[in-house]
Amino acid sequence: MRFRPTTQRKPARLALTAAGCALAVTGIASGGAAALAGAAPAAAPTSIVLDSVTRPLTPATPRTPTQIARSMLAFFGWPAAQFQYLYWLWSRESGWNPRAYNPASGAYGIPQAVPGSKMASAGPDWRTNPVTQIRWGLRYIKQQYGSPHAAWNHEIRHGWY
Repeated sequence: MRFRPTTQRKPARLALTAAGCALAVTGIASGGAAALAGAAPAAAPTSIVLDSVTRPLTPATPRTPTQIARSMLAFFGWPAAQFQYLYWLWSRESGWNPRAYNPASGAYGIPQAVPGSKMASAGPDWRTNPVTQIRWGLRYIKQQYGSPHAAWNHEIRHGWY
């Protein structure tokens, strides 16, 4: 069974603003809930954490889940050409929605982890943070398949990865 959204609500648009992205990325508690509710955050963070590397928040900092994933490929040793397979894979699995949930399998998030709580190994904010979910998903793909292309091939052959 493919992913079916449990609500008609669109994902939070906070990832489209620099302050919102940083809140989603770093999981800052103060202002994070306000940003999700649409209110202005208490203070704008100045950095983004990708894996164990902290980088300054700049206009070039990835903001959407697809931009985040594209920017993380090199951390896993993959060329940019691998992104097309990852894009197809997670478009099919979750539509790149960090709150995607499949009630039939219990799969959750962008990579559709089963159960979703597995992603806690990548960070405590796994339920809502696309960076944490993508980091976990890319680690999973690296360990299980070696590359997004191989994971996509498995998805096509078996209907899951």
